[in-house]
Amino acid sequence: MDRFEVEPEQINVNLRQPSASQSGLLQKYCQNRKLMWIIISSITVVLVLIIIIPIVIMKTKPSTTIITTTMVTTEITTEEQTKSKYKHWKQNGITIAGGNQYGNGLNQLNEPHGILIDDNAIIITDYGESRILEWKIGSKAGEIIAGGNGPGDKLSQLVQPVDIILDKQNDSLIICDRNNERVMRSFRKNQTDPQIFIPNIDCYGLAMDNNGSIYVTDWKKSTVTRWKEGEINGTVVAGGNDKGNELNQLNYPIYIFVDKDHSLYISELSNHRVVKWRNGAKEGIVVAGGNGRGNSLMQLSSPRGVFVDDLGLIYVVDHFNHRIMRWCEGDKQGSIVVGGNDQGQESDQLWGPVDLSFDAEENLYVSDSGNDRIQKFELCVTETIS
Repeated sequence: MDRFEVEPEQINVNLRQPSASQSGLLQKYCQNRKLMWIIISSITVVLVLIIIIPIVIMKTKPSTTIITTTMVTTEITTEEQTKSKYKHWKQNGITIAGGNQYGNGLNQLNEPHGILIDDNAIIITDYGESRILEWKIGSKAGEIIAGGNGPGDKLSQLVQPVDIILDKQNDSLIICDRNNERVMRSFRKNQTDPQIFIPNIDCYGLAMDNNGSIYVTDWKKSTVTRWKEGEINGTVVAGGNDKGNELNQLNYPIYIFVDKDHSLYISELSNHRVVKWRNGAKEGIVVAGGNGRGNSLMQLSSPRGVFVDDLGLIYVVDHFNHRIMRWCEGDKQGSIVVGGNDQGQESDQLWGPVDLSFDAEENLYVSDSGNDRIQKFELCVTETIS
């Protein structure tokens, strides 16, 4: 038998019954193989983590940036929506009365002061000509409705009137006849002679509340008094503590506005501020200016006319800064509505403005005293942000 030949029986025996040394080697081989798979699996897991984690981080960072950007955009949108609530006017005014140099012609004005809008006309106190004019919107000339008979103290005369209000209940004009130291009442349609409404008062500004009471600033006594129909003596409702700059004092009060709650807004020429006196209060709070005379957005310079809208926004004629300002109660500074482009006679300029008023469409009117004209600034129509 060839030495390489093996009996079949031997082969079978060797396959079925390995020797002890062969069993040991097999067992050791299996253990080594298992350990190798554990090592390979561990390395695989580590590699997977090393690869996946940066990918997750990279994907997460852009997401965070997007969220942050969205939040900023939302904040900006909210701020824009807030600003959009404030009205804006065209910066170039239209001359709707006067503007033909100063003079006593019916197409001229001479230092117009207090104004008010009545239907389709503007009523003007023509200070330099001692008369009251009614000027229809769109007309080239006005009509004298009070005074105009030369300066004097007769009932048919005025001397440098400065303010006017309309009592619609009896269709009469209440006029501050400043240099005659009296408040006059002039009836418009029934031809009744003018009458002295309040005598012996150094009046300047006038206002009327929803109960028909009249409020008058006394610039010499530094007070505001309230007068009810038929009263002989008025009631002091603001000031009355000598002249000064404390909150319970006034210093040269000029124009005045009264709101639906009977709070008073008073412009003080010498304190360069507007103060609000709530009904029954013993002192006021500063709602515009009050930081000395100046032309910054925190300051006023001898303010004149004042108006408060339904949102509580305060509009002030900033006389020597030749601009109209708007303040929100509690703010440290205001904003320029129109003017503020130095003294001048261009359509975007004012010169010593005195009073302001609004019509039913919320167009703004300004008595541009130094230019002997009334300027109309049209309301800008903007789309509402939803």
